[in-house]
Order: sequence, then C-alpha cells, then structure tokens
Amino acid sequence: MKIDLTDTNSSKINKAILEGRRAVGTPAAGVVLTLVVVTDEENAYDAVKAANDASREHPSRILVVIKRHARSPRGRHETRLDAEVRLGTDAGSGETVLLRLHGELGDRADSVVLPLLLPDAPVVVWWPVDAPEVPSLDPLGSLAQRRITDMYAVEDPLTALEERAASYAPGDTDLAWTRLTPWRSMLAAALDQAPVTITSAAVESEAENPSAELLARWFEVRLGVPVDRIVTDGPVVTAVRMGTAGGEIRIDRPEGPVARLAIPGQPSRVLALKVRTTAELIAEELRRLDPDEAYAAALRGPDGAAGPNAEQQSANRK
Repeated sequence: MKIDLTDTNSSKINKAILEGRRAVGTPAAGVVLTLVVVTDEENAYDAVKAANDASREHPSRILVVIKRHARSPRGRHETRLDAEVRLGTDAGSGETVLLRLHGELGDRADSVVLPLLLPDAPVVVWWPVDAPEVPSLDPLGSLAQRRITDMYAVEDPLTALEERAASYAPGDTDLAWTRLTPWRSMLAAALDQAPVTITSAAVESEAENPSAELLARWFEVRLGVPVDRIVTDGPVVTAVRMGTAGGEIRIDRPEGPVARLAIPGQPSRVLALKVRTTAELIAEELRRLDPDEAYAAALRGPDGAAGPNAEQQSANRK
C-alpha cells in the first residue's frame, strides 16, 4: 500500500501511517527500531531496497530523507515537504516513509524526522553517500545510537578513513569494516587451529581499498607486527598472509565467492567467502547497537591516535 502526501507535515504523515496500518491490518508491534536513511534522489532506489531487505530480519520504521531543490513557477526555491508512505508488501517487514525535503527544509531535516521516530526504540542513521564530516555532530546523527557510513562511496576512501579516525565517537561504524567480518572470522578460526606466534603479515588488495587498510591496522593492533600492504588487480581484498616459524598461513580469494585456506602441516581447504550485498551488511550492523570497539581500534591503528573527540571538534568550530 502506498499513500502520497504533497506539501505535508509530520503530523499528517503520522496520521497517514495509522490509517494505512488499519487499512492493511498491520500493527506497529514487532517493529524494533527506526532506521533513518539520508540519501539523494539518484541513490534512493538502491538504498530503500537494501533497507527494506534488511528489515526482513529487523522489522523497522524506515525514514528515507531525500533533500531536493525545487523551484516555484516564479523561479524561487520552494520550502516544502512531500512524503510517500509505504506499508504492507511495499515496505519489507515494517513501514517505509520517503521524505522529500525541498528548499531550506533540507537544512532542518531533524525537525521533520524527530516526530516520526518510534517511541522508546533505538535509532540508527545510515548515509549511503555524502556522509557528514563528523557524523555524531550532525543534527540527524545526534539522534542515533548507531551511525553508519560507507567509505566506498567517496572518491578518496583513504582520506575519508583518516577523517573517520579523527572524528570517531562511540556508535560510529562504516560498511568498509562490516565487509571484513567473514575475513576476520576466518582468520580467527585459522589461528585457533594453529596456535603459533605470528612474526609478519601482509594484506593484498586493489589500490586504495579502505577495508584492506582497516584489516591491516587491525592486524597491527591485535598481532603487534608490521603489516605489508600489497596492491593487486582485485577485486577488493584478494589475500591475507601471516608468517610463522613453521611456515605461512594464507587465505586466497582472487575472485569469485570461494577462498582457499592454507595452514602449515594441514591440507588446504576451500571456504565460502562471497562479497555480500548492501542489505546483508546493513542487517549485520542492526544486530548490535553498542559501540564497536574493534572498529575504533582498527581506525586508530597501533599508535592509538584518534584525533580530537566530538566535543573538542564542536568547541573548535565555535
């Protein structure tokens, strides 16, 4: 079911949601959080699809904030809110509201979103593209327990990584880190099978890959050894090598959904290690809303340099 509202407000949107629930027989019970997706018109379709797919595991109220710059017939920028309410089969396992903010209203998105948040439920904000420099200080980011960005969506991912390290606040995370979960699980399992001292490590990946850099920093923090960054043709991370006195532990995934694990003294084995969809990554992030300390440690690297915290940055801007 879809309900279109033109030149509306948050009160009318809440009323439309209630009326839509009655019409389709969908109760609010079971919706566990509010997911706010901040995007542009170009990326809205893919972001909504990923959020709806993720909601099948985590029933959510999805608020999609789309900032637009519409002009009136006289050529002036209009300040207007248009909304599209989706329920039932059109909204995954929860309810979805597309909010198109025209003109100056785009700078006050928090005033539109705040009345639409589910009471007493966690709030997660996801920026598929164009994340703010300091997510925790963003008006929408400040409403959330969890803030999700994606360094793959910027032109210079490694510069963005340093910015994320400088601006990190508890609750921040990035999909470049989430993409590493199968790698980290597999590497931890390999070390459990071969409890040896690691003397060196290397990460092989395509150039300027933020996940590879985070993985290398995670190794440096956890293993206390220098890590070589080796550029390959990709795609993404293609191999990880760990040197030991008895030989090399290695995971290779040159292409495709499978990888090969080699441990000294054991036969090599083939393991599933596919590139996951955005919906799967978002679903993983919604499983836990507490601060991701491992991500924070990987961001900062072995020297622990974190840059100024959010409060300091706010004071510096005044």
